[in-house]
Amino acid sequence: MTNFGYTILIPILPFLMFLLLGLAGNKLKAKLSGLLGTAGLAVITLLSYFTAYKYFFAGEKAADGFHKIQAFNTVWLNISDKLHIDLGVLLDPISVMMLVVITTVSLMVHIYSLGYMKGEKGFERFFAFLSLFSFSMLGLVVATNIFQMYIFWELVGVSSFLLIGFYYTKPSAVRASKKAFIVTRFADFGFLIGILILSFNTKTFDFISLTDPTGPTFTQSTSAAFMGLSVMTWSMIFVYLGGVGKSAMFPFHIWLPDAMEGPTPVSALIHAATMVVAGVYLVARMFPIYAITAPVALHVVAYVGAFSSLFAAVIACTQTDIKRVLAYSTMSQIGYMMLALGVSGYGGHEGLGFMASMFHLFTHAFFKALLFLGAGAIIHAVHSNDMTDMGGLRKYLPITHWTFLIACLTIAGIPPLSGFFSKDEILAAAFEHNKILFAVEYAVAGLTAFYMFRLYFSIFWGKDTHYHHTPHEAPATMTVPLIILAAGSVLAGFIPFHSLVTSDGKPFDSEIELMVAIPSVLIGLLGIGAAYVMYRSANELPNKVAGFFKYGYKWAYNKFYMDEVYLFVTKKIIFRYISAPIAWFDRHVIDATMNLIASTAQNVSFRIRDFQSGQIQKYAFVFVSGAIGLAIIFIYFWK
Repeated sequence: MTNFGYTILIPILPFLMFLLLGLAGNKLKAKLSGLLGTAGLAVITLLSYFTAYKYFFAGEKAADGFHKIQAFNTVWLNISDKLHIDLGVLLDPISVMMLVVITTVSLMVHIYSLGYMKGEKGFERFFAFLSLFSFSMLGLVVATNIFQMYIFWELVGVSSFLLIGFYYTKPSAVRASKKAFIVTRFADFGFLIGILILSFNTKTFDFISLTDPTGPTFTQSTSAAFMGLSVMTWSMIFVYLGGVGKSAMFPFHIWLPDAMEGPTPVSALIHAATMVVAGVYLVARMFPIYAITAPVALHVVAYVGAFSSLFAAVIACTQTDIKRVLAYSTMSQIGYMMLALGVSGYGGHEGLGFMASMFHLFTHAFFKALLFLGAGAIIHAVHSNDMTDMGGLRKYLPITHWTFLIACLTIAGIPPLSGFFSKDEILAAAFEHNKILFAVEYAVAGLTAFYMFRLYFSIFWGKDTHYHHTPHEAPATMTVPLIILAAGSVLAGFIPFHSLVTSDGKPFDSEIELMVAIPSVLIGLLGIGAAYVMYRSANELPNKVAGFFKYGYKWAYNKFYMDEVYLFVTKKIIFRYISAPIAWFDRHVIDATMNLIASTAQNVSFRIRDFQSGQIQKYAFVFVSGAIGLAIIFIYFWK
């Protein structure tokens, strides 16, 4: 078998860059810090591509599909004779694919940031945090066991907290970073509970053992149940809670729009290839357990994904901040991926949904990174996030315009761009397994095309805005990544994923389902057409449509008041009826008891302190008194 021991360098190098830039960055020139961080990412990107080539095309294949290779593994912590936590590198189709996705997008973000963040205070700190983020995500995807994944899962949360709150002097950025951190911590607590239940029943953390259909996870008796569901089902539901938080699925989605307070390159990194797809990757990593032993949990994955995709698409149709439109778009697309996993079976063509989800994750990384970095170039030119302040920018930003258009067409599912192929596979899988969810995703396809071209026409066409300063195209450090990502958005759809990344590692035949694809393209074109009529040039039609829907539009514009619901629940219920009584009990019972013990001890000490005065005559008096007392007692009892 081909030696992959060098792959341990892939997560280690960005960690070393984090240490270097974090400890010595302020002693280096700002530009040098950025170049060092970018060079480090370029090296691990080359290593990742080399690994993908060796694994998929130059290595040995097992008789039943691709090998699962532990390229490196060491025991970190022994819990019992059988249960231990390891640290290592596991290579299989989905982890190798994720190495390519993460390093490609992260490298583009690094190069882009050299121009976008130029002159920013904390430039060196920014690149140090980017390196930490890359290390965390790479350690997560190559984890050999679920506890290693959890460790790096939490590191991803810390990294996102640091990057979202990069502008720490800005109160809104600080609030957004805390919100992301706290909301995802609640979800991660569920993940931890799921890990503990799973490991208690299977006596292992190891992914190869956990996901082997012939292993103990699938052959042992699981008769224990709670509320009608097996222990394995409950553990998988709790594990999925972690994915709901990281991937910003309903109802833990509220941190995602606020995360736009971070620099735009951070938004691209979080939304395209790292934090938000971690939940999808988690379900994919544990997929044999979901599909074989916990199908009810898989239904939960499907329905939460479908609702989240529709919910977010409706909100995106009403937002005016370009980064928030893209944030809700990400939530919607992640919902697509979750739904695809939820309607998938295990093995062969039954695993079409699994393959489609991974395929869409791959293509989404390119076009969503392109959209966010394009948005950054637009903001860089006009110094505003609000698309009502924009219009006619195609004349000033030709490269950004054409690359952004490619990304919009790709996410709308227009052939032959990559989004068409991956979205078609998801719709085909949904059509085979659940017609209701299929109908929901058809509606989402039309909404996606509408809100993306609403954004496109409003920015690049619409009213011809008179800007204070003439907008100009971004520097080459920002436009070159746009061109590379645009090329990826065009070409990624031609990769034969059904031969490379499948639920059981075995290739299967897959082709475009014309009865599904043709209507979905027509629905996408209908959405584009509606956006063209409403936003191609300034008119009153958008206001009339908003007035027609009235309360529906108002609710969607205000994100269905989910933030207000959370504030009401936390402040009016949890703080008032749970936290306040606990705080009262803590102050008046726990603290009061401790204070009583302390004051009693102090009073007694004051009373008996004369026994240790240091005066010999007092010691002699006590001694003689004691001796006399003992003598009296002895004489009394002697009689």
